Amino acid sequence: MKVLSVTSEIYPLIKTGGLADVAGALPLALAGLGIETRTMIPGYPAVMKAIGDQAEKVHDFGDLFGERATLLAAEYQGLDLLVLDIPALFGRLGNPYNAATGEGYSDNWRRFGALSKAAAEVAAGVMPGWEPDLVHCHDWQAAMTPVYMRYSEVPEKPSILTIHNIAFQGNFGPDIFPWLGLPAHAMSVDGVEYYGNVGFLKGGLQTAWAVTTVSPTYAREIQTPQYGMGLEGLISARAHTVHGIVNGIDTDVWNPTTDQTLVSRYTPSRLRLRQPNRQVLSERFGLDDDDSPIFCVVSRLTWQKGMDLLAEAIGPLVAMGGKLAVLGTGEHQLEETFRNAVRLYPGRVGTIIGYDETLSHIQQAGADVIVIPSRFEPCGLTQLYGLRYGCVPLVARTGGLADTVIDANPAALDVKVATGIQFSPVETWSLIHALRRTINLFEDKKTWMHMQKQGMKSDVSWKSSAKLYVDLYSSLKMMAPKS
Repeated sequence: MKVLSVTSEIYPLIKTGGLADVAGALPLALAGLGIETRTMIPGYPAVMKAIGDQAEKVHDFGDLFGERATLLAAEYQGLDLLVLDIPALFGRLGNPYNAATGEGYSDNWRRFGALSKAAAEVAAGVMPGWEPDLVHCHDWQAAMTPVYMRYSEVPEKPSILTIHNIAFQGNFGPDIFPWLGLPAHAMSVDGVEYYGNVGFLKGGLQTAWAVTTVSPTYAREIQTPQYGMGLEGLISARAHTVHGIVNGIDTDVWNPTTDQTLVSRYTPSRLRLRQPNRQVLSERFGLDDDDSPIFCVVSRLTWQKGMDLLAEAIGPLVAMGGKLAVLGTGEHQLEETFRNAVRLYPGRVGTIIGYDETLSHIQQAGADVIVIPSRFEPCGLTQLYGLRYGCVPLVARTGGLADTVIDANPAALDVKVATGIQFSPVETWSLIHALRRTINLFEDKKTWMHMQKQGMKSDVSWKSSAKLYVDLYSSLKMMAPKS
């Protein structure tokens, strides 16, 4: 089966979050199951530099949203890519969505509308020698693809829209609609109209043949007002087409036995070899070199991620004997709060504002606990990395966190299946209680080591989830009209 994947970012070329990891790892997992995936991505400077002179021009769109657009084919680290080269729209350094001020580019509707329109044309067969059987789109940036497919004169192909985070919807004013090249009746409740505006994600949810989210729990949560972000009614109405498929991780990249970014590699039977990584972690974050538990954070420092709750819990955590190593960037006030914590608790709290892929591996390999107190979390990947590396996850009981971590309650501990600590409700007092539970478990070295080993045995690969995607692809293909 031939699948066109459409995404705004893909690891290892361009990454701002978990979307890139999924977009990069899923095609590789599907390849072993008979799925041929070609991934369409924008031609950002980093992408164009990576593919270099090896790229082959396969289609010229001519005028696309007022700009000349070219489609290039290239292979990069096993990924089969289709790169949409529009320098005026994508030739911008830095964050792919935001200007240097941190504000979203005012023409994002045009940039990602062009990506979707080009993808729909590829789906319709404009590229010589290759035509997909199905189109798989990711998040609002690609969500207009099924919209363009629906309103095309070419027979529609099956389409899937995956929601990685429903909080990001791509909503724009009604004045952009005439520029989208859609028929007038598309600006309706059955199309892209969303409370008088144009909703990219809303349009995709309305027109895609199937919708997936990145965990079963999140698939249920987004059908409620608490988590649906205004789209719960539409998703509930389409509940029969909604599927929750938990993310996996690339277990070749994230493998403590072979990870070259670590100073010491290890296996579940040789956990003592984590110690040199712990020492490097302590040095990088300026933490005291003692045996007390190290809690780490690798996250956007935002309200969604519950970082304000963790900030309020720093004092109690230090008083209990814990240490904290924070790596991330986000809301200015939270960045300052974690910086101030370093001055208030020298040797007990370390903060590095920014993102460092290598350091994130060291944290997972050297810390004892990865803290993820998210208010909502569609899937989450850092807890999967933690399980893989013997860094016990402490997580809020929501979304994919609830689906992938087995809480160390008495029953789970009794049958030796616990892999982490969950807490609920997502409030400061509850988090503090969970931190205390975690430290008590850490002090029981036999129980703690068993939890580490149990987590490391968890199947966090794409193996099972890739099979679920293949089943979904096959069922949708069977529904398509025969050509």
